[in-house]
Amino acid sequence: MTKISSFKAIRPTRDKVHLVAALPYYAYKKNVLEAIMQANPYSFLHIINPEFGPIETKPNSEERFQLIHDAYERFRTEGTFIQEEKARIYLYRQTKGTHEYLGIIAGASVEEYNKGQIKVHEATITGREDMFTNYLDIVGYNAEPVLLTYSDKDHKIDAILDHKVAERPEYEFSTIDRMKHELWVLSDEEENAIKASFEKLRKIYIADGHHRIASSAGLKRKRKELGLKRYPNEDNFLAFFINENRLHILEFNRLVRTLNGHSKEQFLELLAINFEIKTLANASKPCKHNAFTMCIDSDWYQLSCKSKIIDQSHPVRSLDAEILTQHILDPILGIKDLKNDDNIDFISGDRPIEGFEEEMHNRGCKIGFVLYPISIDEIKRVADNEMIMPPKSTWIEPKLRSGLTIYNLNE
Repeated sequence: MTKISSFKAIRPTRDKVHLVAALPYYAYKKNVLEAIMQANPYSFLHIINPEFGPIETKPNSEERFQLIHDAYERFRTEGTFIQEEKARIYLYRQTKGTHEYLGIIAGASVEEYNKGQIKVHEATITGREDMFTNYLDIVGYNAEPVLLTYSDKDHKIDAILDHKVAERPEYEFSTIDRMKHELWVLSDEEENAIKASFEKLRKIYIADGHHRIASSAGLKRKRKELGLKRYPNEDNFLAFFINENRLHILEFNRLVRTLNGHSKEQFLELLAINFEIKTLANASKPCKHNAFTMCIDSDWYQLSCKSKIIDQSHPVRSLDAEILTQHILDPILGIKDLKNDDNIDFISGDRPIEGFEEEMHNRGCKIGFVLYPISIDEIKRVADNEMIMPPKSTWIEPKLRSGLTIYNLNE
């Protein structure tokens, strides 16, 4: 059973929503970030990046988190935000090119996460988890939903959503990255039907936001252990629930700065032990699982795994990202820690392949590996077996805006 909760969202006024909603500040290049903040006083970036100006504090410090809290309160006082009079559930649609992402914004259960009903596939880093917990405790709200996914085989949830989008949305706006955003407020009848349909779901999977959901669980645990007063809304966290069929799962590609003392010819000879190597005429992505494309010295190759290194019986060892690590990155290139080794970098699969080689050179890298995207079934297989995927295995869309619907822990 999956429980979703309505909440009294704090959200932008209709005339300012297109100005407020923003990606995380680190998603913008520095010059673009500065231009937006200079030109747009309503951007949520002024809240999550409060040091645009003379004030400076240490990154991830309590002083900086307090500035974020204060900026949020200022937006509320100035009337940029309003609060829903009654707890509601929301329908959100993001359209990017030919991809349409439609789902539900609601509260998700911390208890269900703690019990393992909300399935994980990624390990969290203790330091980051503690930092996010401290952040949440000081600012007091969720502004960016965790991305959760589910299987709706009988299409009952989809039927409700598809019927609702025929109505005029509460919000309808486009952003400069050519995305269209729409938000609907569900009625009591629609909300009850959605809740009843979700209660029939046995499993929910995290698609994106493992550290954010862990911080919500950590905050509740921390305050209980310290004997502190409970936040009224600490039993839930802000989530966007989307049917797994509507997700767009892309690969995360690898860039490597070293040949680990090998010449190009020696490196190719070592690769030939476990891979069939084919020369390619142009930059391209692999067209199937168990194959990579590789760029080195402006030459492109296809690497196809030999059967002896493919273990289809194991949820993790069968993944292309893990095969690449176990048979190339670690033994040949000497990269044993993907999270901390300075010799490896990552580039998301939403970037055009035509710019891949230029990005390699800009980052000072000698080799680039392009992977085939992991499927939702592979992600679920790892999560169901309580295993962890390799770091940076997936780039999953939609990427959601901050500040569209805010979940306040205190109200």
